[in-house]
Amino acid sequence: MNKKGLIIINLGSPESYSVKDVKIYLREFLMDGKVIDIPPIIRGIVVKGFIIPFRAKNSAEAYKTVWTDKGSPLKVITNEFAELVQKQMDMPVVVSMRYGNPTPEASLIELERKAGGPLDEILIATMYPHYAMSSSETAIDYAKDYILAKRPDTKLKVLKPFYNEPGYIAALADSIRPYLNEQNFDAYLFSYHGLPIRHLKKSDPTQKHCYISGDCCELKSIAWETCYKHQVKETTKLVCEKLQLDGNKVLLSFQSRLEGDKWLQPYTDKYLEELPKEGVKKLLVMCPAFVADCLETLEEINVRGRESFTENGGEVFVNAPCMNTNASWVDTFVGYCKEYEGRYKGLWN
Repeated sequence: MNKKGLIIINLGSPESYSVKDVKIYLREFLMDGKVIDIPPIIRGIVVKGFIIPFRAKNSAEAYKTVWTDKGSPLKVITNEFAELVQKQMDMPVVVSMRYGNPTPEASLIELERKAGGPLDEILIATMYPHYAMSSSETAIDYAKDYILAKRPDTKLKVLKPFYNEPGYIAALADSIRPYLNEQNFDAYLFSYHGLPIRHLKKSDPTQKHCYISGDCCELKSIAWETCYKHQVKETTKLVCEKLQLDGNKVLLSFQSRLEGDKWLQPYTDKYLEELPKEGVKKLLVMCPAFVADCLETLEEINVRGRESFTENGGEVFVNAPCMNTNASWVDTFVGYCKEYEGRYKGLWN
């Protein structure tokens, strides 16, 4: 029998919330050419000379507010998720991070230790439902390049974006549903991680679709396979249908941006300032770009976002957690991995 293993990849985080560790993390993250896609020399000047010196201290303070006794929430949750997946799998399962630890090198060593030697086939699954060159693509390439350099004969299978897969949509809806009964909300805000518009244009394989017309996300195209904006809009639509939400109350926005470039709009932080003034006093916020709670959901949304909303007149602010270790999500993901050559073959490259 072929020896098989599974590597679950997430973004990563600093080793601690100290300014020193946050600087190390930010340097690795922001120097990635698929995150800030400008010439390396200019990127180095911008990142090391401007962004990190001014951002590290604030980021460290933000991490401190969400840090747990076990460490970074994202890493803790991802590890707990992997442990639950492992209980249902007959192949070894390990976690890797795109930035920070564990690296693909450490994960491969651990995977082979669990398997008792080199593997014939490795499944690679990122925790990103939607495609983006700065998230799913860079994580996959980083892991693949290392593994193939060390084990060139190993067969790799990669989980494709699953933004519209029925099991994922059902699991996401299940994780949100308990929060719908708490209030009669005035609006439902789906907040996704932001991207520079140039990333969408660069990822368009046709170079003739994205942002060529105002309704490009509604005009069917092969570009949809790598269009983050289309994919998050589709996730939102399908989840709203599943939960039977009033479409007139549904809003979509984008968070976490760098200044000095054109990013996807509308911006979440601006919405949270303006909505109370427009009569939205009771708000439910969801962040489906993330499957595990992290700095962007726990601090940016649930702390700063909540403060902004209430300070501007909002009365009720509910932030539905990410799927994390939700049983429906664990079972759905296990199904993808167990049946990657059967029912879910189309989800794997």
